[in-house]
Amino acid sequence: MSTLYSQLPAIDRLLRTPALQTLSAQYGATLLTRTLREMQQEARDLIRQQQQFPAWHADWPLEAATRLAQRSRSALRPVFNLTGTVLHTNLGRALLAEPAIAAVTQTARQAVTLEYALDEAERGHRDRALAALLCELTGAEDACIVNNNAAAVLLMLAALAPDREVVVSRGELVEIGGAFRIPDVMRQAGCRLHEVGTTNRTHLKDYRGAVNEQTALLMKVHTSNYQIQGFTKAVDEAELAALGEELGVPVISDLGSGSLIDLSQYGLPAEPMPQQLIASGVSLVSFSGDKLLGGPQAGIIVGKKALIARLQQHPLKRALRVDKLTLAALEATLQLYRQPERLCDSLPTLRLLTRDRAALLPLAERLLPPLQAKWGDAFSLAIAPCFSQIGSGSLPVDRLPSYAITFTPKAERGGGLDALAQRWRQLEVPVIGRLQEGRLWLDLRCLDDESLFLRMLTS
Repeated sequence: MSTLYSQLPAIDRLLRTPALQTLSAQYGATLLTRTLREMQQEARDLIRQQQQFPAWHADWPLEAATRLAQRSRSALRPVFNLTGTVLHTNLGRALLAEPAIAAVTQTARQAVTLEYALDEAERGHRDRALAALLCELTGAEDACIVNNNAAAVLLMLAALAPDREVVVSRGELVEIGGAFRIPDVMRQAGCRLHEVGTTNRTHLKDYRGAVNEQTALLMKVHTSNYQIQGFTKAVDEAELAALGEELGVPVISDLGSGSLIDLSQYGLPAEPMPQQLIASGVSLVSFSGDKLLGGPQAGIIVGKKALIARLQQHPLKRALRVDKLTLAALEATLQLYRQPERLCDSLPTLRLLTRDRAALLPLAERLLPPLQAKWGDAFSLAIAPCFSQIGSGSLPVDRLPSYAITFTPKAERGGGLDALAQRWRQLEVPVIGRLQEGRLWLDLRCLDDESLFLRMLTS
């Protein structure tokens, strides 16, 4: 055993070799030395336990290069999202438009007027520029921006209803991803839930009967991630806003996804728009920036100026505010909505959602032969019609006609598809599909870079 130990190369000798000097120039001497010491310790442990060298002992520079490359790889890696979910929460939701990417780059590179008013040469408010744009697009009096819609809901409740009651329909006490539940948020915000109606039916008289001297808000929550069908009744925002006006109680609405355009004109499911709710008299409306809006993660609140001022003055606003990069991306995204007739081309989210199934078939037909040549021995490949979904947490029940290439094992080997999916996750640019009905599906709706995709799966 001592003979094996003596054959381990010294760190200083390794560092003098040309191959490792090249690695030192690329990754730095500190990181390289730490990696070599870890390798040396691993080798010592294996000698002690099994009286043998590790498999990589014959080529220390190659192993060091491999480990350094893995360490330097970003944790946020680009992937091919072929799951069939366009706004996939785990894969980053909306893809930013090119103007938004350019705005982030420019803002990151130089000083900007984040909280500086040029006219007065004094401190300004970081939401001000975007607030004016949001007011133009929605008809609201003012706007507030925080880091996501959950934060927007929390801020509205904490600022406007501390130690008081918020009236919500029982059918709208939703849970979204990560066990985010409306009742839990209310407790964290320091207000009390007053639920009315039943799971499937709530009437205006239920809200009216619930209002008392402790009532701070009437609240609507858009149930975008599930549907109740059949014997149902809900009170719309216009009715509730009229009741709130009559009783002197503000009405707030959590739209969740939120869309600034009528999606039905593109053949997509219609979603309530913030500007519609503002026009109907709702006091505050909150929605996400990185879902149907197609921008960065953000929570947007639009509505009455006096209420927005209370949100801006609340201590939580500073904790929940967004940084300059998010503001830059969001502003550039919102600017695109000034030209709605071009959105299908300029906004990646809308382009992917409106992609016609007929246009995906030629793509599938081009991809099938090279994929069969690579994988046809072990799997049966086929082009199959399928349905994509808009989002995993937003509108998951709405389906978009699409095409996929499916992989079915030719032999009954346990874990064949799981092993294939895992192998593809280890690629330089991982390919993420979905396992369903005994097949691995690659939904082509979100595939843009055809050549890189083929290089990953056929090389």
